[in-house]
Amino acid sequence: MSESSAMKEALKEGVMQALRRVQDPEMMLGIVDLGLIYDVDVDDAGEAKIKMTLTTPACPYGDVLVTKAQQAAEKVEGITKAEMIVVWNPPWDPKEMCSDLAKDKLGIW
Repeated sequence: MSESSAMKEALKEGVMQALRRVQDPEMMLGIVDLGLIYDVDVDDAGEAKIKMTLTTPACPYGDVLVTKAQQAAEKVEGITKAEMIVVWNPPWDPKEMCSDLAKDKLGIW
C-alpha cells in the first residue's frame, strides 16, 4: 500500500469514527449502526465524499442528520471538506443494513 493510499485509508477510518457519534434523534442510534452510511471516499486533497441514505425520504430529521454528519466529518484532522450525497438506492433495509447492536435495540431478527 502506498503512503498516499495509507493516508487516505486512515482519513476514511477517522471519518467513519466521527460518523459513529452522530445519532438519529428518533431512534437514539448512530447513523453508522443504522446502516445509513453507504460509502466514504477521501481524495488526495483531503476532501471526503460521503454517500448516505435516510430511513425514509420523508424523514423529519433528514436535514439535521445530513448536516450533523457533514460537520462531524469536517472536524476530522486532515479532512478539508465533506460533501454529503444522499442516495435512495439501494433503499434502506434495517434487516440487511443495521449492525447487530441496532438490530437488537430495534427488535429486528
